[in-house]
Amino acid sequence: MARIEVPMPQMGESIAEGTVSKWLKQVGDTVERDEPILEISTDKVDAEIPAPSAGILVEVVVEEGETVEVGTVLALIDPEGIALVDTTPDKILEPDLPSGSKKITELPDLVEPSLVTTQTSDVSQSAEERLRTRSTPVVRKIAAEHGIDLANIVGSGHAGRVTKQDIVAFMESSGATGADPPTISAARARDGVPIQLEPSSLWDSFYKEVQHPEYPVRPADQVEGMDKMRRLTAEHMVVAKRIAPHVHSFIEIDFSVIDRIRTLSRSRWEAQNARVSYTSFVAWAVSRVLRDFPMVNSVVSGNNVIYRGNVNLGMAVDLDPGLIVPVVHDADHLGLVGIGNKIVDLAGRARARKLMPDEIQGATFTITNPGVLGTVVGLPVIPKGTSAILGIGSIEKRAAVVTDQQTETDVVAIRKRSLFSLGYDHRIVDGADAARFLSALKEMLESFPEDA
Repeated sequence: MARIEVPMPQMGESIAEGTVSKWLKQVGDTVERDEPILEISTDKVDAEIPAPSAGILVEVVVEEGETVEVGTVLALIDPEGIALVDTTPDKILEPDLPSGSKKITELPDLVEPSLVTTQTSDVSQSAEERLRTRSTPVVRKIAAEHGIDLANIVGSGHAGRVTKQDIVAFMESSGATGADPPTISAARARDGVPIQLEPSSLWDSFYKEVQHPEYPVRPADQVEGMDKMRRLTAEHMVVAKRIAPHVHSFIEIDFSVIDRIRTLSRSRWEAQNARVSYTSFVAWAVSRVLRDFPMVNSVVSGNNVIYRGNVNLGMAVDLDPGLIVPVVHDADHLGLVGIGNKIVDLAGRARARKLMPDEIQGATFTITNPGVLGTVVGLPVIPKGTSAILGIGSIEKRAAVVTDQQTETDVVAIRKRSLFSLGYDHRIVDGADAARFLSALKEMLESFPEDA
């Protein structure tokens, strides 16, 4: 049976690489299917990677601390491996092995005796040769788009593997970057078939087209390179502003009814160990209002508009420093307490870097709350893959003109209020659409149902 590859997984729509943080298993160890064998770290999440098959870990291709692109083979598992090791440290006995098998003569830190064999009947190349001729989907796509033969590129990756940086450098040195710019419909054609570009590739291309000026360093200055999260944020923000024409509308919300509900429900929620913040109320209301405004819950895709069938709320979480947006999937199917608990859970695990990959993917609308830090109102940038983002300003007591229900006269009263901003993609969301959305949200929050 052929050996099983363990690839660097796709951990998010915009994540193209990951770092091997720690190997939980060593070469020669027996592993069970779905048993964690290593930990990886990306710009947004840390995760344990399970074994795709039971067997013996026979080869570690990427060492701890190395950063590789999605799709890179990290390790090989032999599903038919057998075990027996000499007591001599780091050495394996060499009994007669079955024909077509290969001995592994050194295994680090083995605890129990074991002998590892790997079937090679269906593999004519060495591991190094296989890696040298293999490349990630991103690299192969770039090569296809520009008609580049990867065999002509000297790779700097493990075992001569051609990396994305290698092919970009090759293109720059050979002038291949002068090819037709990529578009969503097609960049080039091969055998008459258009080559489609992934959204992440498009965004990366657009970002690299931007001229990023450099400035002189003064004597008192300190220069530090951007970390991965900051680089990723920079890329997303620049391209988001470049592609989507941003427009912002504002509305003021009165939280008097919500305050009353929180006061009346506090003891019941405490008994349930539930935490229902102001943001929970906003998320619940937004998830319901979005049902009636499909254009706000959509995304422009080329010359088409995709109206999302789910309401998945991205909830921006401050990591200090950095920002991550975990997602409450199908928020319109959750009750108020359910959404509140989900937000608390996601935010806590986001700060502990324990989110799963699918928990940062698939957002259809985003909520950010800079008001918790005292910001009166903000103009947030629309995340890619969506058409709108709601900014919650600080919720504060303010003097407001209200109508006395008994006398039907206007009076000045103290009310807890907040300014909301809606940033939206003007290609699909018109100003009137945004105004109607905000008005519906205001009505729902100011007359919030007590049985939500």
